[in-house]
Amino acid sequence: MTDGTTDLQALAAEAYIYGYPMVLNLDEVDRLSRKGMGSVVAPAPFNEFSHATRLAGPDDPFVSVNNDTIYSLAQLDLSGGALLLTVPDTDGRYYVLQFVDAWTNNFAYVGRRATGTGPASFLLTPPGWDEEVPPGATRIAVPTEVASIVGRWACSGPDDVAAVRALQEDTHLEPYWTASGESHGLPTHTYIPDAQPELLFYEKLRARMAAFPPAPADLTYQQQFAPLGLLDAQSPYATPDPDLAEALRAGFAEGKEKVEYASTHGDSAEQNGWKLMYHAFDYNADHFEVGTLKDPQWICADRELGRMLRAVSAHTALWGEHCYEAACATAWTDADGQPLEGEQSYTLRFEKPPPVDAFWAITMYGVPDRHLVANPLDRYSIGDRTPGLSYDDDGSLTLRLQSRRPADDKTAKNWLPTPPQGSFRPILRMYTPQAAVFDGTYELPPIHRS
Repeated sequence: MTDGTTDLQALAAEAYIYGYPMVLNLDEVDRLSRKGMGSVVAPAPFNEFSHATRLAGPDDPFVSVNNDTIYSLAQLDLSGGALLLTVPDTDGRYYVLQFVDAWTNNFAYVGRRATGTGPASFLLTPPGWDEEVPPGATRIAVPTEVASIVGRWACSGPDDVAAVRALQEDTHLEPYWTASGESHGLPTHTYIPDAQPELLFYEKLRARMAAFPPAPADLTYQQQFAPLGLLDAQSPYATPDPDLAEALRAGFAEGKEKVEYASTHGDSAEQNGWKLMYHAFDYNADHFEVGTLKDPQWICADRELGRMLRAVSAHTALWGEHCYEAACATAWTDADGQPLEGEQSYTLRFEKPPPVDAFWAITMYGVPDRHLVANPLDRYSIGDRTPGLSYDDDGSLTLRLQSRRPADDKTAKNWLPTPPQGSFRPILRMYTPQAAVFDGTYELPPIHRS
């Protein structure tokens, strides 16, 4: 390999880290609009909501999908004009509509924490829009023409589904009256054979970078990728120069390895065996609309670090929220630093419950796919809304994490099933967390092998 090819490989690896979130994200946007999310969310065309009718389960193949809320998804295409969003009065029920642009920036939130639970209207406007906002509506400027709304509605169980469904059906998305025409959808890209996934990745990145320009600072950053052909108007990847093709393949592998490594060896804070993901989604430094906090505490000022954060977050928890909306922590090891294994039994004792203004829950995931784990109890998460939990006399709560049903009924009430074999990864989610979660006043308890 020549020095020039080596330089191109390093550049291709950097481009992979930079572009992976958008490529993955828009592949998901395309898949969900055509195929839906397993059996839980039906496919829907752009600019229409698709509402789940139940909580997610193990047959719903989405990375780290939660089992605490019922989803509503809408893929937005504002190339034809603005959209009007109306939300109902939820009478205090927790919900959030999270807005994610093509680059996976969380740029707005609507819901109990951000805007309250009363009825409201929001005008979603495309880049460059300069018209009047209608009376009574709040404008949300969408940074890219294609974006997503990820809605989550608190649901306490099967008996609560009908109430959630009524709220979903009263949530509307429609073209604003000044909308001018047909939307473009996702950009097309030059055909690249499936046998060349590395070249297909860079081709998708090239087409989508042109269609969805990022913030000005990143536009300047993108210029360095010109030698890779990523700024070309026409694709160079169908019949690439052999040296370029070699560099792209090697750079793809190198970038992928770096993202994978950072996903499991990141320098995020740890607490009693838990990785605190409290700042995993702070990579948005440019777009702050309704419901976001433009506060240095929640903005990664180091753009190089932010690009890796973005890639890791897409890889491990695509469409995760800022942690001031829902704080997440994930456990990989027990109190002794040993990996969590399905063949073992564990206890997790909360002296005090996590301090939240909404609710908290722990959800069980298999490794490495990070999907929900099928089990005979049909229980995939456990938390303060789980009916029948058995608390100790001092008010503490001891949870049992194991694959086999506990022998006594009292312990079984607090059982969260794990996979029977292999590694697993529980995630604790704290919805509308209080300040004690972040300032160290409250500590998560360790998981002990029993």
